[in-house]
Formats: sequence, structure tokens, C-alpha cells
Amino acid sequence: MSFWDDRYSRDEYVFGEAPNAFLAAQDHLLPKSGKALAIADGEGRNGGWLAEQGLDVLSLDASPVGLEKAKKLAAKRRVKLSTKLLDISDYDWPAERFDVVAGIFFQFAGPELRDTIFAGMIETLKPGGLLILQGYGPRQLEYKTGGPGILENLYTEALLAEKFAALEILHLGDRDGEVAEGSAHVGKSHLVDLVGRKAT
Repeated sequence: MSFWDDRYSRDEYVFGEAPNAFLAAQDHLLPKSGKALAIADGEGRNGGWLAEQGLDVLSLDASPVGLEKAKKLAAKRRVKLSTKLLDISDYDWPAERFDVVAGIFFQFAGPELRDTIFAGMIETLKPGGLLILQGYGPRQLEYKTGGPGILENLYTEALLAEKFAALEILHLGDRDGEVAEGSAHVGKSHLVDLVGRKAT
């Protein structure tokens, strides 16, 4: 059994059932309809929330256990959620497919894979599409309240500004904040987040 299958095999939702707070705070920017992509969506808390906002959501993850729980959570919320089981390194990033792309705490990805994912997120956005991203920054190594514990996998403002320079940056932040997401993300955290829009 893989690391993530093992982690998701308990009854509880490891990161909780509520959406990521930063993602939810962008609700005023979301289109009323359209297609959304939730990458590395795990147990579906974020993809399910996007579906609740009226979007047609595709939830990607490499864990079949996580995606089964995502389907159950979507059913509980009475929304439709499409899922696709794959390693993110094998995703083909179809051009201009999605109105919203969300990537929340997928920091298993080292620099090379991360760059591929970032470029793919931009590629698969439709013109005018919205990208929402949050991850941990370097001080997370001190706080130890979640994340990979690997410096090169963490974000900085400068990194995100460089990698998403092709987008109109609506928000780019670096801050310490309290996080309460299930049992896995709890406590003081170094958060780096971005909202961008693709040019029309």
C-alpha cells in the first residue's frame, strides 16, 4: 500500500471535510459555472467544495483510497464530482480546458515535477481562467505543523512570482497563520499563496 493509501485508510478525513480556508476565501472570484480542476485533491474536501459553488469539477489524485473517500464526501454534500486516478507526473494538461484550477498543499513535488505542474496549471486554464494555489513556506520547517519537511519543496513569494509571471497576479502573500485542517494540518504555519488570472 502506498504512503497516501495508508494515510487515507482511516475512517476520519485526514485533512478534514471542510475546504481549505484560503480556497474558500476566493469564492467571490469564482465563475458561477464552468469547469474546475482540483489537483492532488486527496479525499476531495476542495474539489467537493468547488462543486458546491456550481462548477463541474475534475478531482485528480494518485490514491484510489483517497478518491473513494472523495466520492463519499461529494455524495454527502449532494454534489457531483468527477475523479481521475493518476500520478500527477502522467497528466497531459489539456490546453485551455478549465475555468478554475486549484492546487492546495501538493508539496510532495520536488522542484522539477513542481515546475512541470505549475506550467501545466497555466496551460490548462482557459483565457480569463482563475488559478488558486497555497502551500507552505520555509519557516514551516521550524513549525512542523504539516508539510513535507523538505526545504526545496516549499514555496517563497519570489518563486511563485517567477513561475506564474504569465498570469495577472491578483494576490500573492507570505504570512504566518493558524491552520486547522483535520488532524494533519494543525497549528502555526508559514503559508505562501497566490491567485492569478490568465489573460483573455
